[in-house]
Amino acid sequence: MLNQALQRLQLSESVRHNPPGEEVLIGLTAPDDAAVIQVPPGQLMVHSVDFFPALVNDPFVFAQIVVKHGLNDLYAMGATPQSVLAIATLPHAIADKQSETLFQLLSGLQKALLSAQVPLVGGHTTSGDQLALGLACNGGVTPDSVLRKQGMQVGDVLILSQPLGTGTLFAADMRYQAKGRWIEAAIAHMIQPSATALRCLQQHDVTACTDVTGFGLLGHLLEMVTASQVTVALTLQDLPILSGARETLRQGIVSSLQPQNLQAARSLQNAATYAGRPDYPILFDPQTAGGLLATVPSDHAVDCVAHLRQLGYSTATCIGRVEIARPAESPITIESW
Repeated sequence: MLNQALQRLQLSESVRHNPPGEEVLIGLTAPDDAAVIQVPPGQLMVHSVDFFPALVNDPFVFAQIVVKHGLNDLYAMGATPQSVLAIATLPHAIADKQSETLFQLLSGLQKALLSAQVPLVGGHTTSGDQLALGLACNGGVTPDSVLRKQGMQVGDVLILSQPLGTGTLFAADMRYQAKGRWIEAAIAHMIQPSATALRCLQQHDVTACTDVTGFGLLGHLLEMVTASQVTVALTLQDLPILSGARETLRQGIVSSLQPQNLQAARSLQNAATYAGRPDYPILFDPQTAGGLLATVPSDHAVDCVAHLRQLGYSTATCIGRVEIARPAESPITIESW
């Protein structure tokens, strides 16, 4: 079954015209026990892994979402992805059905990875109750180009490259309470690669970076603030939000991770003042294949956002600024408006 899917994949036009780079010494087409990759001289290796069950019924689309989600960890560190290993759980079915599911999954992987110019060099499959996919992503970065959460500087401006709301939207979708156009619009952002966004941020002297995923915006921002020993003034009304997310939140539809993420409210200096505002719950909404959250010097912020939007990140927005640490106070304040 695996051989059948791989043979179909290797015969496709995109794979034949886009072979792996020369750094892949032993990869997907070889019958060896592991992949062998040449490490570029003078670079550090960066590794990350993600694995989660399908949140859409189409394995081709799901795989593209997983690629975005997985590679984001490397981009958030300033790294260039070099190779990917996949691990897939296929739903119990007859062999032909499993083979087709695997082919669609691998085709989605190849589509997204070819766009990112990253080779799939191996993987593992198993059977289970539901479709799931994980990626071990490997990349390289020069020592002076590593991005960290701890690099925020006083006076920097906080930029978010992608709108929030996937947690509440897909929770609503599971209840058949989300409109199709909301999910389609969300998926368009969830499969948009972040490589170009990273290069743009680097051109504008990015000082710190992370990606917004399961802990929600506030949880990941708290990690940055704590590591950098600064405070942040966050502009709630400027947060970019996916179409439909306000409606589903207003109905009380949230992800199962939302209650856990609410613990980050302790980091808010004035949470009680804003807890009743309609957009407040979006701070805790867990994201899948979310955007990059980064800081740039204040004199670069306007040009950086304009550049990101020109590059196709249509909702890139300045959402706050970095201020001096106030040890006796909570580190994040929602600005008055």
